[in-house]
Amino acid sequence: MRVSELRALDIINIEDGRRLGPIIDLDLDLEKGMIKGIIVLASSSRGKGFFGGARGGGDVFIPWEKVVKVGVDVILVDGRELFNFNY
Repeated sequence: MRVSELRALDIINIEDGRRLGPIIDLDLDLEKGMIKGIIVLASSSRGKGFFGGARGGGDVFIPWEKVVKVGVDVILVDGRELFNFNY
């Protein structure tokens, strides 16, 4: 799967079935060649992210360990301990 294909997938919290928003960025560990997490756009954010989406005050960081399943049209995440962060 390509990064551009990840962007089109819905992010769903398996705890409550809520759609969290689109992926706007990836947190990569280039030394290990791993994805550390995904950054999801919060509805109140503004600005531009790596993929051209908005970013800023309320984006949600989802550690890769919280990704339960990457499907053909959704990414399921365990959202019990997600948090917002600022750049």
